[in-house]
Amino acid sequence: MNPTPSKRLNTVPASPIRVLVPLANAAKARGTRVYHLNIGDPDIQTPKEMLSVLTNWKQNPIGYGQSQGDKSLLEAFAAYYKKLGYGFIGTENIQVTVGGSEAIAMALFAVCDPGDDILVFEPFYANYASYAAVYGINCIPVTTSIANGFHLPSRKEIERHITKKTKAILLCTPNNPTGTVYTQDELEMLGDIASAHNIFLISDEVYREFVYEGGKPASILSLMERMPRQCILVDSLSKRYSACGIRIGCLVTLHDELLSGVLRIAQGRLSAGLVDQAIAAVMGDVPVSYTEDVRREYQKRRDVLYAGLRTIPGVTATLPEGAFYIIAKLPVSDSGDFCRFLLTDFSDKKETVMLAPASGFYKTPGAGKQEVRIAYVLDSTKLIRAVELLKKALVEYNKSH
Repeated sequence: MNPTPSKRLNTVPASPIRVLVPLANAAKARGTRVYHLNIGDPDIQTPKEMLSVLTNWKQNPIGYGQSQGDKSLLEAFAAYYKKLGYGFIGTENIQVTVGGSEAIAMALFAVCDPGDDILVFEPFYANYASYAAVYGINCIPVTTSIANGFHLPSRKEIERHITKKTKAILLCTPNNPTGTVYTQDELEMLGDIASAHNIFLISDEVYREFVYEGGKPASILSLMERMPRQCILVDSLSKRYSACGIRIGCLVTLHDELLSGVLRIAQGRLSAGLVDQAIAAVMGDVPVSYTEDVRREYQKRRDVLYAGLRTIPGVTATLPEGAFYIIAKLPVSDSGDFCRFLLTDFSDKKETVMLAPASGFYKTPGAGKQEVRIAYVLDSTKLIRAVELLKKALVEYNKSH
């Protein structure tokens, strides 16, 4: 007998961020150094205040935490939002999650039944499509353009995609993968659309601290008091504190019934990690200067990368306003094939660069085929070298293709 997996298993897409990892590993096995610009895994150090929790850990055994989240962490999240100016968020409005990823999964499960639709603005964070597929939800893409920095289209264009099956609009600001920071007017427009059509508005704000040129990010929290039963915030500490491995995020809403439901989901998976929660709970001890220094460092890297890309003939990119990603259009017909070429056929002085093909961040067939997402998570010296490698690789690729 040979039982077959479920049909829906085949609907879950591969990650465009990690799909080429076997090729990168093979390149490294050949002695090639790979500059990883494919994934948002920063090289900036985690705050010492968080590391001290590990060095001073005494609790033994390491047991379960609370399903909603341990009291100290819930209070730390509430204090964080109060500092942002949203003191109405209490611990009762917060569900601690295993990273932002679980918060996304919980939010989608909470607002949609199988066969329902959510609107996403493409290019979008690829894992939205993964979780939607797991739960039988349809991602309906609303396309944005590199021509205007991937900002939102008109209200009329967005509403054109809304049907009776639409249950939510899902956005990410500052945006992964584009680096776009939506304005307060854009957020207000989405709030008006959600109100008019009686649907949810879910905002992924993991990169809130990384906005450049002194800009301030608009937040769904500014809409939450007047739309208490429609607004859902998804958040995470992974990028904010360069702590991807502690896997702590949260879901925030004033919708009591929804929170009660996601808590039952959380009870089913028992709890987030006890040690992880203890590390995250000291976020309030991290000085403001840490975040400010990290923001300045990312802006410096952005400027170096953007300036370098502009020197490459045929490359188009817009200056990111936030996060630490940029979408670049390359002078190739298939960026996926080019990204594979970088790892299988190209090296310069035994070095190459790894990028993420942008087509995996689109839902529309054929969209993004000439684009790549680049994560500027390496220091400026390495970014300069990565741009040099990209420039040389494009010449070689276009000669052979």
